[in-house]
Amino acid sequence: MNAPGSMRRPGGTRGTKLKPPKKPGLDISFEDMWLRLAHAISQIQNHNISKLSYEEHYRYAYNLVLHHQGDMLYRGVKKQIQAHLDRLCREKIIPAFPPGGAASVSAGIILPESLLRQSHATSASSPQSRADSDSAAPSTSAKGKAKAVENDDPTSSAAALATMSATQAGDRADAVARIQAGERLMTAIRDTWLDHRSCTSKISEVLKYFDRAYVELHKVPSINRLGLEIFRDSVIRSAKYPIQIYLYSTLLTHIQIEREGSAISRSLVKSNVDMLADLTQHKPGAPPDEDPSVYSIDFEPAFLQTSAAFYSAEADRWLDAGDAPKYLAHVARRLNEEADRVSVYLKPETAKPLQQLLETHFLARHLATIIDMPGSGLVSMLDQHRTTDLCRMYTLFHRVADGPHKLRLGLKSYIAAKGKLINDAVASQTAAAPSTDAPVESSTAKLAKSKERESDASTPQAATAIRWVEEVLEFKYKFDAVLEGAFANDTGCETAINEAFESFINTNKRAPEFISLFIDENLKKGLKGKSEAEVDEVLRKTICVFRFLHEKDTFERYYKQHLAKRLLQGRSVSDDAERGMMAKLKVESGHGYVVKLQGMLNDMKTSEELMEEFGRVVKRSDRGMPMGLGVSVLTSTNWPISAQAPSCVMPEEMMETRRRFEEFYASRHNGRVLTWHANLGSADVKVAFRARSHEINVSTFALVVLLLFGDVEEGVALSYGDISKRTMISDSDLERTLQSLSCGKYRILLKNPKSRDVNKTDTFTFNCSFTCPLARFKIQQIAARVETPQQRQATSARIDEERTVLIEASIVRIMKNRKQSTHNDLIQQTVAQLSSRFHPQIPHIKRRIESLIDREYLERSPTDRNTYIYLA
Repeated sequence: MNAPGSMRRPGGTRGTKLKPPKKPGLDISFEDMWLRLAHAISQIQNHNISKLSYEEHYRYAYNLVLHHQGDMLYRGVKKQIQAHLDRLCREKIIPAFPPGGAASVSAGIILPESLLRQSHATSASSPQSRADSDSAAPSTSAKGKAKAVENDDPTSSAAALATMSATQAGDRADAVARIQAGERLMTAIRDTWLDHRSCTSKISEVLKYFDRAYVELHKVPSINRLGLEIFRDSVIRSAKYPIQIYLYSTLLTHIQIEREGSAISRSLVKSNVDMLADLTQHKPGAPPDEDPSVYSIDFEPAFLQTSAAFYSAEADRWLDAGDAPKYLAHVARRLNEEADRVSVYLKPETAKPLQQLLETHFLARHLATIIDMPGSGLVSMLDQHRTTDLCRMYTLFHRVADGPHKLRLGLKSYIAAKGKLINDAVASQTAAAPSTDAPVESSTAKLAKSKERESDASTPQAATAIRWVEEVLEFKYKFDAVLEGAFANDTGCETAINEAFESFINTNKRAPEFISLFIDENLKKGLKGKSEAEVDEVLRKTICVFRFLHEKDTFERYYKQHLAKRLLQGRSVSDDAERGMMAKLKVESGHGYVVKLQGMLNDMKTSEELMEEFGRVVKRSDRGMPMGLGVSVLTSTNWPISAQAPSCVMPEEMMETRRRFEEFYASRHNGRVLTWHANLGSADVKVAFRARSHEINVSTFALVVLLLFGDVEEGVALSYGDISKRTMISDSDLERTLQSLSCGKYRILLKNPKSRDVNKTDTFTFNCSFTCPLARFKIQQIAARVETPQQRQATSARIDEERTVLIEASIVRIMKNRKQSTHNDLIQQTVAQLSSRFHPQIPHIKRRIESLIDREYLERSPTDRNTYIYLA
C-alpha cells in the first residue's frame, strides 16, 4: 500500500517526492500593475468608475502583495491620495479663503499661540507626518517655508495672523458678510472631506486584500486610516496652506456671532466639527480607538480659550451695569445656550470644561461682587422679597465650590444687620420709656395714665417688648418663606439662618422677658381681633423664637410670673390654651421644664373645687358670711410668690370672712398653714355716689383703703400717714394703690395738692361727685409688667443661684454614673446636659467642680490632676 503523501513514478521507483508546480508567469509587470491601479484610483477620485472592473484591479493589488510589492503599493497609494488632496486644496479650499484674510471672518478672534505655531510648522510629532510631508511636497523645506513667511505670502499662517492683528483694532466687518464668507470656506472644506471619505472608502474596497495581508503584517495604518491621517496632515494641519487657522477662525467666529444673537448654519458648523472629531492622532501605547482627536487636541483648547476671553469681558460689562438680578438671569441664559450648543454641534466631552469655564468667569470670580452689589444684590433681593431672583442666585451659586458658603455668609450678615436694627430700636425705646417702678414720683404717675389708656396696664416698655417679638416673628416668617420658596429648604441655608437668628436674639439680654410678655399678651382673656385658632398659630410661631433662646431658665422664671398673674386675676383665655402652650414648651425643653407650670394650673382647678365645697358648707351653716369670698390655694413650691406675706390690716368683716375659710380648710387639711397674700387679690365693691351707684373691681389693697372712707363724714380728708398707719400697707404698695384711685381715669379719691405724684404729705378725700357712664368698671392696680433694673438685678441673682444648684446636680449625676472622668469630658457632658435650659459658662462649671471637691463630693486622682473621682 502506498504511504500517504507519496505516489509511484512510471518507472516503478519508490520514495521519490513530488515538487510543487512552478508559479505561472505574470502577464504584465509590477510597474504596469501599479500604473493600472493608479489609473483606477485616479478615476475613483474623479468619480468616473462606471467602466472600472473591481475584479481586475483587486487582482492587481492581490498579485502585488503576493509578489512582495506591498511597500511600493502602499507608498504609491499614499502619494496619490496626497496629490489628490493637494489639488482639491488648490482648486476648492484656497479659493474659498476670505479675500481680506482670516480677519475678515474672525473679526478680531486671535487663536492661541500654540495653535498658530502648529499651523505653520510641519507635523513633526509622528514619523507618519514627516513621511507625508516629504511625499506630498518634496520641494518645500524648512528654509523655503521660512522664506514664504518673510515674503508675506498671503497663504501663509503668519500672514493670516498679521492680517488679523492689523484689523483687530479697526471697524468690525459686517456680520452677514462674515457669515457668508465663513460658510463658503466651511462648505468647501466639508465637501472636500466628504469627497475624500467617499473616495477612500472605494479605494479601500479595491485594496481589501492589501489591508488584510499587508497592513496587519507590517503594522501600518489601513487604507481608511491612512486616508484620515493624510487628510489631517495635508489639509487641516497643512504646512503648505493655512487652512487650519482659517477654519478655526471661521468656526470660532460663527460661534461668537451666534452668541451675539445672529443666526448661523448650525448644520454646517456641525459637519466641520464632526470632521475634526473623526480625525485622530496616534498616541503611543494606546489602542487606536483611544487616540485623541484633532477636535480635542487643537480645536477644543482654542474654543475654550476664546470662550473664556469672550465671557470674561462680557461678565465685566454686565457687572459694570450694576444689576445683580439681570446679571444672574443672563448667566442662567448663557449656561442654557452653551449646553444647547454642545448638544447640537459640539462634542459631549466639551460640556464639562465649558460649563466650568462659564461658572468660573461668571460666578466664581465675582461671588462677593454679586452679593454686595449696591441696590440690587442680596440685601436688595431680600428687602424686596424677590423670590425668583433669590432662587436663581441659590441655584447658580451652588454650581461653584465656594458659592453656597458665600451665600450663607451673606444671609447671616443680612440677618445680623437687620436684627441689630430691631434690637437697637428696642433699646432706644426702652431708654426713652419711663421706669415702671422707679423711685421718682413723676414716672409712676405717667405710668398710671398709660395704664388707664391701655388694657391690662400695658406699659410703654411692655408694648416695646411685644413689638420686638412681633418684628422678630415677622422677620423669621419672611425667612421661612425665602427658605422654602427660594432655597428649596436647603439644610445649609436653614442652619445659617437659624444661627444668625440665634445670635441676634440672644444679643438682646431681655429676650426671655420679652418673649414671655408676648405670650402673656396672647393668652389673656379679652384679646380683641383674634380667634383662639389664630392665637394658637401665633404661639406656635413664638415657639420658633423660644427655640433660639440660650437662657431658657430665665424665660421660665418670667413665664411663671406672668402665668401667675393671668391665673390669679382670672385673665387666662382658657385652660386649654394654657395647657396647649405648656405642651409646646414640653416638646422643646422636656417634661421637667413644665412640671411647676402644670402644678400652677392644677392648683387653680383644685381651688375651684375647694370653693364649690366651701360654698356648700356655708349654705348649710346657720351663720351668714359678711361678704363673698373666693380663695386660690396655691402650692408654695410651684408659684413665684414670696413665702412672707405683705403686711395689711384688714377691716373686721374681711377678717371674719377669712377666719371662716381657715376653719373650713383646717377641717380638711390637718397641719397645713395658709399664708394670705392680699396684694395678689381683687374685689368687687358697690360704691354709692351722689349721681348713682357703681360696681367697681379693685385690688384688695384698694378695697381696704376705700373702706376707710366709709367711716368718715363726707368731705373729711385722710392724710397719707393716717391711711398708712391704719392699713399697715408698705409704702411702695400704698403709693401705687393711691395713684390708681386718685390719679387715673377713674378718680374715686381727690388728692390735695393736685399732681401726678403721691407724697407722704398728701391728703385724700372721697369724691362724692364722681360720675361715669359705665355701671361697672375696673380700676387697674399699677404694677410693672416689665421689670425695673433693680428687679431685673434681683431676678438675675436668683437665676444664678438656681443655675449653681443645677450645675452641681448635673456634675454629681455624671460622676455618680461614670465614677471617674477627665476634666474636659466632665465639662462637655455638663454643658450637654444643661443646654436645653441654659448655656452654662465654663468658668462657672469650674467653680462648681472646685466647690464639690471642697465639700468632698469629688476628689482629684492622685496620678492625674486632670482626672476627677466620685466619692460615694
